[in-house]
Amino acid sequence: MPQIASRLSVVIAAVAVITAGGGSAAAAPQTGEMTLTFVRHAESAGNASGLIDTSVPGPDLTEKGWEQAAAAALRLADCKFDGVYASTMVRTQQTALPTSELCDRPVVVEEGFHEIEAGIYEGTPEKDAMANYFAAPVQWMQGNLDARIPGSINGHEFKKRMDDSIQDIQDRGDKRATIFSHGGSIMVWTLMTVSNPDMTKLQSDPIRNTGRVVVKGSPAKGWKLVTWDGTPAA
Repeated sequence: MPQIASRLSVVIAAVAVITAGGGSAAAAPQTGEMTLTFVRHAESAGNASGLIDTSVPGPDLTEKGWEQAAAAALRLADCKFDGVYASTMVRTQQTALPTSELCDRPVVVEEGFHEIEAGIYEGTPEKDAMANYFAAPVQWMQGNLDARIPGSINGHEFKKRMDDSIQDIQDRGDKRATIFSHGGSIMVWTLMTVSNPDMTKLQSDPIRNTGRVVVKGSPAKGWKLVTWDGTPAA
């Protein structure tokens, strides 16, 4: 997609997006089982640079990324979901846009779904992430939520913001939500939270651009991993 179309899509997205604000939905609290489909954003200029970029709002999608976003929408074309959500970062909102338009669902921005803040590792090479930026999140997945990324958050803070946004989704009454988020956030929250985690997925099938994870459960009763598809079909 040409650059001018990319800019136009950003404007359209800004009009279509409903900003949830500080993690509080207006509707009365709801209960019951939910199915959440997490989709990692398509390729962004940050990905293409090979550098860690967790700043908000962050860079746009690349031309390849727009093509991936369109392909992701086709994989969701049955529209069997009742809400489309994205993080505060541009790349997730742009990735969500083709799905939003195809299924006639507005994109709702939730603060809790943005990328794990890299702290002092912001702007460093992604190839070094496991040795530095991701060292604390690995500990979170092993149960040590006190571990902190230098200059950033600990596991308690990360899990709370993700959980708060999921609670917002339930409070709106959505039972089958599609959430456009980030690879690190999706993988870490899932493996920290589900009752049937498979830590080998981090190495064998990491969540690549537009890869997805499906979980089923509820904030009150917990979550079970249903699907982990790190490499979507071309």
